[in-house]
Amino acid sequence: MKKNNLLTPEGTRDLLFSESVARRTLEDKLRNLFESYGYSEVITPGLEFYDAFMLKTRHFPQESMYKLSDAKGRLMVLRPDSTIPIARLAATRLREETYPMKLFYNQNIFRINPKNSGRDDEITQSGIEIIGGDSKRADIEVLNIAIEALKACTSDDYFSLEIGDSAFFRTLVSKVTDDEEEIETIRSYIEDKNYPALHSALEKYPKCSEITALEALPKLFGGAEVFEKAEKIFNDTSTASILAELKQVYESLCNLGAVNKINVDLGMVNKVNYYTGILFRGYIRGYGMSVLSGGRYDNLMGEFGTSLPATGFAVNVNAVANALLKNSRTKLASSVDVLVYSEEAEKGFIRCRELIANGMTAENSLHASLDEAKEYAEKKSIHKIEAVDKNGKVDEIDL
Repeated sequence: MKKNNLLTPEGTRDLLFSESVARRTLEDKLRNLFESYGYSEVITPGLEFYDAFMLKTRHFPQESMYKLSDAKGRLMVLRPDSTIPIARLAATRLREETYPMKLFYNQNIFRINPKNSGRDDEITQSGIEIIGGDSKRADIEVLNIAIEALKACTSDDYFSLEIGDSAFFRTLVSKVTDDEEEIETIRSYIEDKNYPALHSALEKYPKCSEITALEALPKLFGGAEVFEKAEKIFNDTSTASILAELKQVYESLCNLGAVNKINVDLGMVNKVNYYTGILFRGYIRGYGMSVLSGGRYDNLMGEFGTSLPATGFAVNVNAVANALLKNSRTKLASSVDVLVYSEEAEKGFIRCRELIANGMTAENSLHASLDEAKEYAEKKSIHKIEAVDKNGKVDEIDL
């Protein structure tokens, strides 16, 4: 017996019944949302060239990607990200389109996660990208649609959105060190809010205002009060300007009715290093990690030959669907109104067509006897059988 023929690969799983319905329901909600705001759908290949994900501003660790070769021996990867392929698409096949360009997608990405991390290696993402346009207006739009997407992802209106700016960390750390390994270590400690490790990592550098600000970043989390605290720490022109712009975004979102849904996190420093400005993450009840993430990436398009500002976000459909199933009090899988049994298969199928035309859900029985059909209906919680005889007469049986 083959060792793995009964297993799914690590990091993947089969979806059954209610799980499939939850996934498709969510995808439809998000598609309707994006289309209602004038976004157009694109689909990129599941296979991409390895090189597309290895340049400086869009680096993915090679150990996190599924790799294979094509017929010419060139190194390929299963798509680990949707933003980079869409940037490539926008800069090539769509370069003559009118800007700003508003795109949305619903497709899978593949990333190798650490063993026992609890994260899927195959993830369905639904998201949007805005290519071009005024950056401030685009940021406000993408954040508001992110809030609408979180609303679509919940049944109880319990969600939150955290906003930050990648420029804080990038500006501060550039004045402390240019060693990429050290920068990544500091970044990871800030991201994880590991205060002791961060303090130890920064101890070897001379004490200065940038070190003080870096140490403070993970603690600058909360509501509007964060800006008052940060203004006392960020006293140079660069960081003060970034803070003022983020405060304007926060106030704009509050004015649009999101005052109780928005938090500020100045310690948000995403590992994907193509982000250049606003960063944000969304959370819902029933899932411990973020289900939505995005931000501004103004340098990525230039690497494909078309320099344009851009921003966007993606929803982790897997995570939201799991949370919806966990929180749902009703069965999501579709139910059958009536089971149709017939002594002649053709007449049974004709009756199914008639019932479906009248808006009902009808299942054609594949059983050889009425007793077997009744037993099947009881097990499947189908409460009604229609038995069709050889002459086409219908006998209704309530179970």
